[in-house]
Amino acid sequence: MQGRLRLALYCFAPGLSSVYDTGAYPSVFGAKLFGNVPEERFLCLQNKRCDMMGLKSVLFSGILLSAMAVGVQAKPETGSGLDKSLLPQPVYSPEPGFVDLYWAAWDLAWGRVKHQDGIPQSPYMDENLWDDTIWIWDTEFMVLFCRYAPSLFPGIQSLDNFYKTILDGDSVSLKIWHPDNPPFFAWVEYEYYKMTGDKRRLEYVLEDNRYLQRHYRWFEELKRGGSRFSKMPVMLERREKGYLWGDVQSGMDNTPRGRGCDGEMLWMDALAQQALAALYIERIAEVLDDPSTAKEFAGEYAVKKDLLNKYYWDAEDGFYYDIEEATGDFVKVRTPAVYWAMLAEVPGRKQAARLVEYAQDENEFGGQYPWPSVSRSDKDYNGKVGDYWRGGVWLPLAYMSTKALETYGYHDVAHENACRLLAQMSETYKTFAPHSIWECYSPSAARPGQRVDGENLTLVAQDFCGWSALGPISLFIENVLGFYNIDATARLVEWHKTGWGEQGIRNLRFGDVQTDIVADGDTVRVVSDKEYVLKVNGKKYRVKAGTQTFTLK
Repeated sequence: MQGRLRLALYCFAPGLSSVYDTGAYPSVFGAKLFGNVPEERFLCLQNKRCDMMGLKSVLFSGILLSAMAVGVQAKPETGSGLDKSLLPQPVYSPEPGFVDLYWAAWDLAWGRVKHQDGIPQSPYMDENLWDDTIWIWDTEFMVLFCRYAPSLFPGIQSLDNFYKTILDGDSVSLKIWHPDNPPFFAWVEYEYYKMTGDKRRLEYVLEDNRYLQRHYRWFEELKRGGSRFSKMPVMLERREKGYLWGDVQSGMDNTPRGRGCDGEMLWMDALAQQALAALYIERIAEVLDDPSTAKEFAGEYAVKKDLLNKYYWDAEDGFYYDIEEATGDFVKVRTPAVYWAMLAEVPGRKQAARLVEYAQDENEFGGQYPWPSVSRSDKDYNGKVGDYWRGGVWLPLAYMSTKALETYGYHDVAHENACRLLAQMSETYKTFAPHSIWECYSPSAARPGQRVDGENLTLVAQDFCGWSALGPISLFIENVLGFYNIDATARLVEWHKTGWGEQGIRNLRFGDVQTDIVADGDTVRVVSDKEYVLKVNGKKYRVKAGTQTFTLK
């Protein structure tokens, strides 16, 4: 980004104590257990980087911590029916636009909590497109911001509408648009568990119903054709070296991927997403002390990792490409979908370093407006309006790619790109009418993306929270403010703190801990009701119950 990023951030976290009644496992979603929503506030500074004190939420029914009189506090409003006092309250100073965007995201997301007769799980999170249809990967991504307010937003519960319909054969009044959408349920379930400490949910999906294992096998055995619960035909089919698939089924509707391929193409991201699923099924099995399942899926993961590195990695370009099935030739269209392999921990360190270069290169996926959906060097890249998946900046792809960088320890790159993306979203919200959060964004300006239809241009969908809330909420907390690891099971918060100034979060909840953390320069004031470890830029600070002040070194 040219010039300095002047970003003010604040963080958010989970909601608080309303409950969704699901017969699936009442011990988890009953009023008794579901009141865990950390509230986070942060502020960022101007100058080089933004400080992120994003902290995550967890299950803990209890009384709100006494507020800390630090910084500027946004006034919660309840006019929309959403009690904002139950959400994280950002401490903020230099950039009011980030706070405005944060609250706008929660307001819009609250409007997507829908009730519907004739479905296994209601209420559920709706993606804000068609009322009679649900999407797998939209819902998976929505869980990753809903986990900051799990008692208010039924993100994790919404996954049951897919498990029960696809795997149990339950009738449903909604249609699944693409049953062969990206299959990363296990990753999402694990991330939710880390924040909430909700082990019962893991037992429900891995032991009681075996949903994760069954969906993995179901995906492996799919054949092309129609299905009873789908609006669109299945295009995915397993082959020896990977998967046939389709552009809309992959989620990247009008992507130029496949250009120049004479025959069938094997999609790199389908293989990487199944590798990711196997990796996290193994990890969940380890949490539940199930060595047999862990061993089985460690084997599945190893096979897919080997396929990706053997057939899809181009050592010359330093990139995983799709391949032509018949010849094995690389289909050289570069998109951020490559970072699914990195998120699945497939590349070695040297390979990962090559992929990071693309994330920093302004002619690829970096620059002032990071994460275009196709490389800026591609001949089909539409730099003016994006044309949907031919350049548009999509929050789910940006979020996934950021988590991939984070997985390999590239926190600075993740932070810089997240700051730039949030600056674009905030500026768009302030200057473009209608003032909203959009389905995707332009790759070259602070404005929404547009679709090209002949000589006509059409704005993408507005009020899309929906997965676009991943920016103002999740990226802001985790990679702009920098609270990239909040682990209820380890009673640990890891903070990649950057920059200077007053920043922090109040009413953060993870597991049975409720805490306030506010920094002003090198001084951090922490209030907590329980002990935990706060790790700031690699240095550990042991937080005790009560009020403490730490001086960062």
